[in-house]
Amino acid sequence: MEKVMAEIRAGEVCAPLPQTGDATVWFVGRLRTPWTSPRDCPRQGDRTAGPVCRIEIDPRWREALAGIERKENLLLLYWMDGARRDLVRQSPRNDGETVGTFALRSPNRPNPVACSVVTLLGREGDVLLVRGLDCVDGTPLIDLKPDYGGRPCPEH
Repeated sequence: MEKVMAEIRAGEVCAPLPQTGDATVWFVGRLRTPWTSPRDCPRQGDRTAGPVCRIEIDPRWREALAGIERKENLLLLYWMDGARRDLVRQSPRNDGETVGTFALRSPNRPNPVACSVVTLLGREGDVLLVRGLDCVDGTPLIDLKPDYGGRPCPEH
């Protein structure tokens, strides 16, 4: 499925993108949700009443899931692959008033990395069942880790 870049709104400003990247990222899986368009996605996922979504982990990373079922909440980092990467000023209300990209949680940013804390409901092999996502179906997963709600992580 080809991704379509979002239109520029009145007052928004773009910057030229670099010719090369600085790092390599491996996607460890895909997020499966009921939403096919960014317009359909909730602004923030609902960890208590939102739909059950799936995290499909690439089989090469299967062993990295060992013990995950004992965790209650997970912090997901994912790549908003349909987002614009050149916007430096955005008009979130589409009213011509703009603010800087780094002052927003918009997916349109130089590195469209998003994060969500989700509730882990269960595991079926390489698939995690969660509640609390807010992204388009098929979104690439960068990483996941236990979320301890701001508390220090327990000893390794």
